[in-house]
Amino acid sequence: MNLLEVSGVSKSYQSERTLWGKTTHSMVLHDISFDMLEGECLGIVGESGSGKSTLGKLVLGLVRPDKGRILFQKRDWLNESARDAHALRRNLQAVFQNCSDALNPRMTARQIIAEPLLNYERYSARKLDLVCLEWLDAVGLASSDADKLPHQFSGGQQQRLCIARALALHPKLIVLDEAVSSLDRILQAQILELLQHFKMKYRLSYLFISHDIKATRYLSDRVAVMDRGEIVDWADSPNHLEQLQHSASRKLLDSQLPSHPDQRTRRIEGKKYRKAGNR
Repeated sequence: MNLLEVSGVSKSYQSERTLWGKTTHSMVLHDISFDMLEGECLGIVGESGSGKSTLGKLVLGLVRPDKGRILFQKRDWLNESARDAHALRRNLQAVFQNCSDALNPRMTARQIIAEPLLNYERYSARKLDLVCLEWLDAVGLASSDADKLPHQFSGGQQQRLCIARALALHPKLIVLDEAVSSLDRILQAQILELLQHFKMKYRLSYLFISHDIKATRYLSDRVAVMDRGEIVDWADSPNHLEQLQHSASRKLLDSQLPSHPDQRTRRIEGKKYRKAGNR
């Protein structure tokens, strides 16, 4: 069953007035359509400025489309009453790139995980505390971390805390907007493995937004390539990315560095050799 349906969505932003008093509009998204199944991870990959983060904000309801429709759990939730939209939102959570900005610096880890639970559940104080400690453990943090403030965690630990908060309500869909791009490769691999674990355990759906096609390949079931506000290419399996044909897709694939340093050296030398041969 489709969990998310995006149909003919376009979005533009109004620019500042010109010297002659006219306002201009810059089109960010144009006629975007796709759907997602329950338990699926759909990768949205593209370079900076391709419109992928704006798409994530539209799905989350942080901005509204100029035209088109977004159905979540078969409901046009952006046009629901405030009460019904609140009920739907518990099933739609997000993890963003800048984890330090996403965490209230005055709240402890315990309070950060408890915040969404207080909005939707009527737990006793003891039950709430137990649930918060369980989620800290689930994402690889210790119970002794519960009363730490965000600045006392490393970047990777902060992102684990953001993931725990997003998962606390057992949502159906999580929008991951560049969720691992600010981390080094070792931490990226750890966070991706953690996300994969939760995806399998809870049959979660992810909208995985990234410029990193290698990370997207690892987590996604299907991949859409965006360029200049449009979806320009599709891969129905992460194993078929090499079959992507659009120039934006080839550019992203060519930007990947091999995992082993020796392979990187051979690749660079091969490029130099080809360039010299073309002279």
